[in-house]
Amino acid sequence: MIECELCQREMDRLTVHHLIPRQATKRKKVKPSPTIKICSACHRQIHALFDNKHLANHLNTVEMLKSEPKIQKFLGWISKQQSDKKVRVRRQQ
Repeated sequence: MIECELCQREMDRLTVHHLIPRQATKRKKVKPSPTIKICSACHRQIHALFDNKHLANHLNTVEMLKSEPKIQKFLGWISKQQSDKKVRVRRQQ
């Protein structure tokens, strides 16, 4: 079991999240950004809430992600869920 770097839940598998989306680094032909290992629920929620430009400019560290109010609300809820629970992600306006 491996711990998600955002919600701290123990998971069988994690996904790799680029702190600066690959779309931004690929276009500029620069080296990919650092990554974090997070569960698929956290990963899907991040991309449901924010576009790549906002992620690249404003939420490009673990600390910035964790301090974002929408993510804090999600983390408060998801951290109480079982790791095998299927989580439906909803986009917020």
